[in-house]
Amino acid sequence: MVASWSCTGSFDDHAPVREGIEAKQGVGPDGVETFVLIRSVERREKERAMHARFARRIEDRVTRLGRRVDHARRPLDVRRLERQVGRLLEQNQRAAGRYVIEFVPDPTRPAGVRLQWTARPEWDDWARWSEGCYVLRTNVTDWSPDELWRTYIQLTDAEAAFRIQKSELGIRPVWHQREDRVQAHILVCFLAYVLWKTLEQWQRRAGLGQSPRTIFDELHRIQSTDIVLPAEDGRELRLRCVVRPDTAQAGLLDRLGLDLPQRLRVPSPVAKIPTV
Repeated sequence: MVASWSCTGSFDDHAPVREGIEAKQGVGPDGVETFVLIRSVERREKERAMHARFARRIEDRVTRLGRRVDHARRPLDVRRLERQVGRLLEQNQRAAGRYVIEFVPDPTRPAGVRLQWTARPEWDDWARWSEGCYVLRTNVTDWSPDELWRTYIQLTDAEAAFRIQKSELGIRPVWHQREDRVQAHILVCFLAYVLWKTLEQWQRRAGLGQSPRTIFDELHRIQSTDIVLPAEDGRELRLRCVVRPDTAQAGLLDRLGLDLPQRLRVPSPVAKIPTV
């Protein structure tokens, strides 16, 4: 069993697991469990950027709210203002603990209160030490930090595969009554996941990150159109052509090493298979 949670700590005797990943292993007080403190450079930069983004949102909204309170011409409902601040902090929870926001009674102002907020320096210290860190806890005592970390990554990859099939690929559980249909559904899910991971590898090799959803969002606007030409014998000649991609889409396809065809073959009608 391997589990994880966020942590704080320093790395005086850390050991590299791979490039950008460092680990420090310890034994629990009872000697039964093993703890591995992991520090990831990539994760640290990501969490630091997220904290900064949420902090900017809070400060911008609080500043605007403070100006509105200062310019008010009549008494304001403090409880309503506090609910607004509560919603703001709830929407930006990753940086909510950094701020102390309160409405101080002030009879010299028309609003009857003034907004006062400060940033907690101890929260910044906590963020600086905790960003990019997490702990692995396991009952396996004879594995190295490298083995424990790689096993944890395998578990997260397996969990991500299920999330991708449910959310990104839009596949939901389908209740089947026959074994062959269950197997067919599993096969379709597996093939879709293989295609998803293949696109992810193309994207990573092209230096475009590792989120195929962004590729889909950019390329889904590429459309095809049918050109119908009448023939002399009364039939219609149907040509399906692909719309030329714009500059951004063309650059993305070039980075991925993909070429769009100018024409697509119109599929012939598929005969219905009688059900048993």
